[in-house]
Amino acid sequence: MWHETLSRVSLRQGQQVVIRSLAASDREELHRFFLELPEEDRLFLEDDVTKADFVQDLLGEQAAGRVFGLVAEAGGRIIGYGALYRPTYGWSTHVGRVRLAVARSWQRQGLGTALLRELVRKAQGLSLDKLVAEVVEDQVGALRAFERLGFHREATLLNHVRDRTGKKRHLVLLANDVAHIWEHMEALVADFEPSAG
Repeated sequence: MWHETLSRVSLRQGQQVVIRSLAASDREELHRFFLELPEEDRLFLEDDVTKADFVQDLLGEQAAGRVFGLVAEAGGRIIGYGALYRPTYGWSTHVGRVRLAVARSWQRQGLGTALLRELVRKAQGLSLDKLVAEVVEDQVGALRAFERLGFHREATLLNHVRDRTGKKRHLVLLANDVAHIWEHMEALVADFEPSAG
């Protein structure tokens, strides 16, 4: 798969980042990105992203049309990852789930917003009506980030998640209609300056 550049972004501190579609040739670099995420950031991820099979499975899901993956790249290195999961059959085919991960040194600069913007744009293209994000309640920064981007809390599932140390934690389900998220994000466009790539 070729690399389709979706946008070029200037972050808050002026760094230039390319956001593009995930390609099969990203297998090793994306695996490296996940391995370099701090354990604290990986602690709550639903999948064990440190396993090489995770990236291979992700690429397979993307080829089957069940996932749209993208990466943020700077200096030839992947520094951010986003994915839009969508069911292709059943009663929730109008609902997409989003996942984001940003390298620690690139956080709080608008990169998560830029990644989510492209996922919302893709959701619009797929005629999805609603987006959902799942965040462990302890991830206060992630919760605030999604809420800032127009998501609202729909439910809290008590003791629903067991982290890698075995401790049970609450899972917060955040959601909103795609159109409302897009409108909310348009108001935040000053945080970064995307340009067509």
